[in-house]
Amino acid sequence: MKEYICIVCPRGCHLSVDDESDYVVTGNACLRGAAYGREEAMHPTRVVTSSVRVRSRKHPRCPVKTDIAIDKSDIAKAMLLLDDVELIPPIRCGDIVIASLFGGEANFIATRDIDE
Repeated sequence: MKEYICIVCPRGCHLSVDDESDYVVTGNACLRGAAYGREEAMHPTRVVTSSVRVRSRKHPRCPVKTDIAIDKSDIAKAMLLLDDVELIPPIRCGDIVIASLFGGEANFIATRDIDE
């Protein structure tokens, strides 16, 4: 049995997911909570946020994030990829910083404009 707190809405239901009985979810107040609990137990994913170096005195770092959630097990590898990145302005919000993480659909994108 795995325990989670649902983050789908502000209610914060305490979910119990029975991984030995086909991932049956209890404690949810809605169907979205049941889907969240099942997905979190079977295939946890996260949107990753960080920052990268920028060749700029005024803005030495630029915030970045993955444009879609990636497997939780891949977060450490994704963060290592950012160590060698240095952007050169101008940078626009939404610019792809690293494309196709691990050959998949996820990209790291810039989340701030930097003109200098």
